[in-house]
Amino acid sequence: MPRFSAAHILETVLATPIVPVFYHADAAYAQRIVQACYDGGLRVFEFTNRGAQAFEVFGQLMAFVQQNCPAMLLGIGTIYTAADAERFIAAGADFVVQPCITAEVAEVCRRHDTPWLPGTMTVREVYEATQLGAAIVKVFPGNVVGPGFIKSLRGPMPSVPLMVTGGVEPTRESLREWFGAGVNVVGMGSQLFKNDDPAALKTLLRDLLDYLPTLKN
Repeated sequence: MPRFSAAHILETVLATPIVPVFYHADAAYAQRIVQACYDGGLRVFEFTNRGAQAFEVFGQLMAFVQQNCPAMLLGIGTIYTAADAERFIAAGADFVVQPCITAEVAEVCRRHDTPWLPGTMTVREVYEATQLGAAIVKVFPGNVVGPGFIKSLRGPMPSVPLMVTGGVEPTRESLREWFGAGVNVVGMGSQLFKNDDPAALKTLLRDLLDYLPTLKN
């Protein structure tokens, strides 16, 4: 039984539209990062399946989140196969993110009513993702396609929920550029975690979240 409904997850992602994209093999360190993000106001976190310890760490992180950050959505990223989607959903993943589109992962997510966020890089892929049931379409890598691609995409596809990952910096200027181009959500990876200081991360995130409403006026 999922912790949250798919509708609640989509609403939460769109309401707090900064998503950390993070992996670390040390569960205790990952827990500190998640806690700092939660204290900074974030309610969505993508842990990536990028190391041999990913599944084990994810399980520990999920238990930590349920105990200490109950409103935090914890999803799994870098998923390629149906088998991996199945096992991470069984471990509690609130959503599944891919760097690409695979129909078999889409089907697993549909069957479990788990939001699916596939990666795309072309108009055709964005359309295919919507046809396969994507909750939010991820545009990746953002540093390659650029904000201009988002602006152009918004002409024929004005209402598709879009998340850009790759090339987004944790600055007001970067947020203004991407949200101004038309994205709904941004994912941030290594740029967000340059400073190994939970207090500084918390302060930075609060500033960015406080700034976001001014971009929607």
